[in-house]
Amino acid sequence: MNIAVAIAVLGILGAVFGLVLAIASKVFEVKKDPREEEILSHLAGANCGGCGFPGCGGCAAAILAGDAPVTACAPAGAENAAAIAAIMGQEAPSGERQVAFVRCNGGINAKKRFDYVGVKDCTAATKVAAGPLECSFGCLGFGSCVNACQFDAMSIGPNGSAVVDPDKCTNCGACASACPRKLISFVPASKKVHVACANKDKGKAAMSVCANSCIGCGLCEKECKKDAIHVEGGVAVVDYDKCIGCKLCTKVCPRDAILPIATAEEKEKYKAIKKAQAEKAKAAADAAKAGAAQ
Repeated sequence: MNIAVAIAVLGILGAVFGLVLAIASKVFEVKKDPREEEILSHLAGANCGGCGFPGCGGCAAAILAGDAPVTACAPAGAENAAAIAAIMGQEAPSGERQVAFVRCNGGINAKKRFDYVGVKDCTAATKVAAGPLECSFGCLGFGSCVNACQFDAMSIGPNGSAVVDPDKCTNCGACASACPRKLISFVPASKKVHVACANKDKGKAAMSVCANSCIGCGLCEKECKKDAIHVEGGVAVVDYDKCIGCKLCTKVCPRDAILPIATAEEKEKYKAIKKAQAEKAKAAADAAKAGAAQ
C-alpha cells in the first residue's frame, strides 16, 4: 500500500514538474531566426575558423546579426555568398576571387644561421634565436601554413618555401594566420605576376641573406609601362588594379624576385629588343639633327 502511494506521488510530482518545465521552456524560449539555419546551409561546413568566428555556426550568427559580411566564409565561394545575400535581402557581392600567395622565393636560396632540429613548426622555430635563417623576412619552410590548410592547397615547394595551389585555395585565411612572419597575402586569382619577396632591406643587406631577394633597385618600376609596380618600404609591390601581366618587370629583375621567373633566353631576347629600339631611336634623332643643320 505504501509503495503504491509513493509511486503515485512520484508520478504526480513528475507530471507537475514536466508541466512546469514545458511552460518555462515556452516562456523563456529564445526565438531563433530561421534565416540562421538557411545561412548555415550555404557555408562551407569546414569549421576552419578563417572567418574569425567560432565555427560555421558562429559565422552564420554573425552574418545574421550584421557583424560579418555575406562573404565572410571564403571557402563557400561566390555562388553561396550570393545565396546568403539573397537571404539577407542584399545585393549579390561582386569582385574577383582572391587566393593566397606566399611572398618568399628564398627557401634553399636563403642563407642559414644554424641548423634547426626542434619541433617542425614555424612558430616554434622563431622561438629559437629568432629562427634559423639569416633573412628575418624569409619563409622558414616547416609547414605551419600547410598544417593549417584544410583544403590541401598549401605545400612546401622544391626550393623549401611554402607554395599555394590557386585552384584549391578557398581564401579562408587559415594559412595567413598560421604564418608567424606574415608572409601570406591574398591576390586576385587571375593575376600571374607577383613579387615573391618580403625583405624590406635594401641593396647589400638584402643580397647578403638571400640569392633571390628584392634589393629595391627600382628597375621593375622604371620598366613598367602601366605604372603597376613600385618599390615601397624597400621592396617591390604590384598594383594588381593596373597590372596587365606583360611580364616586362620579370625580364629586368636582376634577382629573379618577380614571378614567373624569366628564363635566361627571355632576358637576352628582351635585351636585344631594347638595344634595337635604342639604336633606332638614336638613328632617328641623328637624322633629325642632320636635317635641322641643313
